[in-house]
Amino acid sequence: DGPFDWSEPVQGMILSCYFWGYLVSQIPGARVAESFSARWVMFFSVLINVVCTLLTPVAAKMHYIAMIVMRIGEGIGGGVTFPAMHVMLASWAPPNERSVMSAIVYAGTALGTVISMLMAGVLAGTLGWESVFYVMGGLSCLWMVLWLWLVQDTPTKQALMSQEERDLITSSLGTSSSGGHSEAKAPVPWRKVFTSAPFYGILIAHVCNNWGWYMLLIELPFYMKQVLQFNIKENAVVTAIPFLTMWFFSMALSKTLDALRSRGKITTTIARKTATFIASAVPMVCLLALCYIGCQRGLAVTLMTIGITAIGGMFCGLLSNHIDIAPNYAGTLMAITNSAATLSGIIVPIFVGQITHGNQTIGAWRVIFYVTIVLYVVEIIAYLLLASGEEQPWNKGDKPAASVEAAEAEATPLNQKESKQNYSAQDQ
Repeated sequence: DGPFDWSEPVQGMILSCYFWGYLVSQIPGARVAESFSARWVMFFSVLINVVCTLLTPVAAKMHYIAMIVMRIGEGIGGGVTFPAMHVMLASWAPPNERSVMSAIVYAGTALGTVISMLMAGVLAGTLGWESVFYVMGGLSCLWMVLWLWLVQDTPTKQALMSQEERDLITSSLGTSSSGGHSEAKAPVPWRKVFTSAPFYGILIAHVCNNWGWYMLLIELPFYMKQVLQFNIKENAVVTAIPFLTMWFFSMALSKTLDALRSRGKITTTIARKTATFIASAVPMVCLLALCYIGCQRGLAVTLMTIGITAIGGMFCGLLSNHIDIAPNYAGTLMAITNSAATLSGIIVPIFVGQITHGNQTIGAWRVIFYVTIVLYVVEIIAYLLLASGEEQPWNKGDKPAASVEAAEAEATPLNQKESKQNYSAQDQ
């Protein structure tokens, strides 16, 4: 129904190829962010996206292959953002505020989705579809200026804050307020990472949860249009609302969990498992119900809204968990799990395109929903059994025991400190 006569498989290819670039840039981007500067990694990632976004209208008119190249470029730029932000959060977020700060950062993806969907509909309807890319690219240029002006890698480099606030953050993280980290980071202990049960808990949960996330984020508009027969204006509003409610829910849940942790009512492990369970069990139930309600549009929209809203629990659940178990390598751990989870982003559009090609029926979509339900079950079991909110011994790297003990004497590990506070509260 547009200027480009692209088949559903081609559309799926264009959507999924973003994740090809996204996949290859994450681990290199994380290592650069941890070793040099997460601030500059973020800046250049957005710069790449700006260039590709502004060139997208031209590429689309040339050939769908040119469009694929632009999408891959956007993926390369976008792939480093989560690892770089994890490095920033590990350097900035006090342990008892980590859930809230992580939710604020990552739930921005939901809020950005709402704004983009609504803006895109208005811009395309008034100024033409090309204006969507030009406006988004222009706004990103403004963001780049603000980022360089307002953001620094660590509190010690930030002049736009009081010394009291700086001392509060650095003391809670066990770092020095007059310099960088209290000790240099050791090389990544790869063997210990890949033999860590908590790491695999995050990895499995991330892969399974992202399948549901990408399926709903990318394919929801197609389902609304092809099966529920929403017109384009209704589609924009209906698909945007769940991401707005997701943002509010993630804020409320993260604040609640951090408040309970700070009072010693629950541990970090319980907080992360609770949030992740909500982010998987609720969407799973909603998808199961969608399989049997037919074309009742009102009920379908309600279930989708509830399911997508609940996914917001992942921002203060599994997506915060890397920083808990290994703050020194949070960016690298995020890059590894997010790279694996990105495979879902590559597979989902192709999978849905193959299932629904010439077969836009409720029966076809039931197959898609059933597969997603099974993966949610796997996520729940794996995360509840394997995940932990405690800092792992290998966070200090492959160092001799004596040097680790010396470092611990200088700065108590965050989660051990939290655990002691929790036990003290329980004793009282």
